[in-house]
Parts: sequence; C-alpha cells; structure tokens
Amino acid sequence: MDASFLKKVALFEGLTQGQLAKVASIAQPKQFEGGAFIFREGDGGQEMYVIAEGRVRISKNVPGIGEEALAILEKGQYFGEMAVIDDHPRSADAIAHTPCTLWAIERTKLDQLMFTDKELAYVLLWTFVRTLSGRLRETGDKIKAFFAISRF
Repeated sequence: MDASFLKKVALFEGLTQGQLAKVASIAQPKQFEGGAFIFREGDGGQEMYVIAEGRVRISKNVPGIGEEALAILEKGQYFGEMAVIDDHPRSADAIAHTPCTLWAIERTKLDQLMFTDKELAYVLLWTFVRTLSGRLRETGDKIKAFFAISRF
C-alpha cells in the first residue's frame, strides 16, 4: 500500500510519514465484486478495512422490513474498526456496493505495531474514539427521528 494514500484517510491524518509507512506495510489488498459480502452481522472480526477503490454499503437486516442501509462509504473511508478494538461479533453487514479494492489491516498486526510505537497508538486510539463517538451520536439522532415518526 502507498503511504501517501493513507495520509488522505481520516484515521491516519495525524501520523508521520514513518508511521504511515509502518501502517502501509501491514495492510493487505482484497478485491470484492459488486454485491459480495465483505462480512456479515454476527461474524467474528479480526480486521478493519480502508477503501482504495469502489463503494461499500454498511447495513443491517431489520426483521419484517429487510435491509436497512446505514451508510455508503467511498474511497478513503474506513470501516470494521470495532473488530480491532474489541472481541465482539460484527455489528452490521458490509457489502461491496460496487466492485471494490480494500486494504485489510489485521488486528494482531495493528496491535503489535501500536505496542512498539506508543505515539502511533495514541493518535490512532483517539481517532477511533472520535469516530465511534460520532457514530454513536448519529445513531442517537436516528433513534430520535424514528420515535418521532412512529408517533404518527
């Protein structure tokens, strides 16, 4: 992976060139055809992904309704990061919305990298916290909107 591409990814913006090169060295390319599942809700997760090309749909299957798209992610965005933070099953489906190329970063490799470079760990962990906090706020807003609509 090209470290200059990583600099454009929000998760890695605060890293130095040397740190970006370290992250790039542990990323592995993966290709998916449009409509292919990258992972499913409930699967175990050992890696996160950065989108190099294409689009990825994050969705949940709602009983009685079907698929509910939560987000359509594009080049330079990342997803699946909760799998590198905790040992819980995937919380949603990730589907290749279009044919896509992803860079996969395994939890064990990232853990080892963060253990050996504490400054890199500090930057990444704070960015993870901000990302998850933002997503939690969005979810809260969606729940409020849902309850407001359901009253009618």
